Amino acid sequence: MKRRTIASLATAALLTAGALATPAWAQNKTLKVVAHADLKILDPTFTTAYISRNFGYMVYDTLFAQDAKGLPKPQMVEKYTRSKDGMSWSFTLRPGLKFSDGSAVTSKDAVASINRWMSRDSLGKSMVGAGAELKVVDDRNFTLSLKEPFGMVLEALAKPSGYPPVILPERLAKLPATAPLTEVLGSGPYTFKRDEWVPGNKAVFVRNPHYVGRSEAPSGLSGNKQSKVDRVEWLYLPDANSATAALKRGEVDYVEQVAPDYISPLRTDPDVKILSGGTYQGFLIFNHLHAPFNDAKVRQAVAHAVNQEKFTAAMGFPLDMRVTYCATFFICGSPNDTAAGADPFRKPDLAQAKKLLAESGYKGEKVVLLVPTDVTYLNAEALMAAQTLRSIGMNVDMQNSDWASIGARRAKRDAPAAGGWNMYVTVAGEFDANSPVTNAYLGAPCGNSLPGWPCDAKLDELRAQWVKATDAAGRKSALDAFQRRAYEAMPYVNAGQYSAASAARSSLKGVELMWAGMPNVWVLDK
Repeated sequence: MKRRTIASLATAALLTAGALATPAWAQNKTLKVVAHADLKILDPTFTTAYISRNFGYMVYDTLFAQDAKGLPKPQMVEKYTRSKDGMSWSFTLRPGLKFSDGSAVTSKDAVASINRWMSRDSLGKSMVGAGAELKVVDDRNFTLSLKEPFGMVLEALAKPSGYPPVILPERLAKLPATAPLTEVLGSGPYTFKRDEWVPGNKAVFVRNPHYVGRSEAPSGLSGNKQSKVDRVEWLYLPDANSATAALKRGEVDYVEQVAPDYISPLRTDPDVKILSGGTYQGFLIFNHLHAPFNDAKVRQAVAHAVNQEKFTAAMGFPLDMRVTYCATFFICGSPNDTAAGADPFRKPDLAQAKKLLAESGYKGEKVVLLVPTDVTYLNAEALMAAQTLRSIGMNVDMQNSDWASIGARRAKRDAPAAGGWNMYVTVAGEFDANSPVTNAYLGAPCGNSLPGWPCDAKLDELRAQWVKATDAAGRKSALDAFQRRAYEAMPYVNAGQYSAASAARSSLKGVELMWAGMPNVWVLDK
């Protein structure tokens, strides 16, 4: 901890020195952003970690994108057609699209990229289950055919988070998604300055000279993404005090995630604007491959012990930014809000939790809990998870590391004693929690590659019924049935819902266009 604090203060000192110096590039506009985590994985189709997703939006573009109202809009696509039955689609790419090396973006790139994405993403796999087949027509045109009804084609191609369907060059897109790509070549608003990348400290992006923007104004993740600054620096400052002090002094322009304890003080600072960071839920993730959490009774036991209010309070979010109790696996207040199946879990019941744990045959085996040390609210969530497990008699082995390292370790299928794990904690934004398909841990079918590897054949069946439902009543009935089964299978536990916050210097322009905690920094100007 001392080493991390010293490193954070040293970084802050460098920021101060940088503010006084005048290097050659300082004549141009440089946006300095405090990123929420250290960047290690450069492939947003390999991991659901938000830092890699954010990286993806800096350097890549997508065929469709959600606007500020959550509606899918054409992005790299110029036009498209749909047959009356929705089983046949044709797409035309916008003219002149180029990757950052100047090479043309073609339909071969789009088709290969979507195929790679479908091999990984739950919504993509649902498309595959409906018989999705993509074919190249010519350099700018390609088609999609389906064998079964699938009413979420545009929503899938505009999926904003989890695994966003970014477009890669064909040669990279044909590489399997079971290993992360290390080469970065996109057609998005920025290029990645690998020569200035200092893991654990800084990542740098510059305006992509080959980016071809849309004519529409930016809205959410859609529209023109032409950067208003020449350079963006992501700075990694895991010490919240250093990050907040740098913002207050004007040494950084934007803090992506404000540590909860600093939200209230910053609300009174006239030089700082507190912005919405989106709606989130805390997730307690089980490893379904290894005991004890390969037993649904043990997973249910944990759910009976969880007190959501204590979790979100411990994470430090102000009272007006957290929900006392959320009964749905989806987002409370969203169109898919449902309380189906929740009644037995509304109040913590330690007696029932201990009963289920005993029935499972658990006899004090060690449970490896991964604890992030560099993200304050995740650290608090992990500490509460440890307390919750111990409250029902589980033997917890807390193993500490930074969040980026946990992101790599959680992909290991090894037994916990051999470097694997039993549980880790995370949070999911509304885009990754709000439906049976887009919720990463409810949308993952059996055979998935999602860390934790949940599998429940009944959930797979009920999810397919929800996807196929065409009327509102049928979809609501299917949604309720799906959630009732989710409470039985318990792929993960909802640890509570809250609203996050980001912060910007009051002088920064365009902050009103920041969207739901997503990294659309191209709207910002100094």
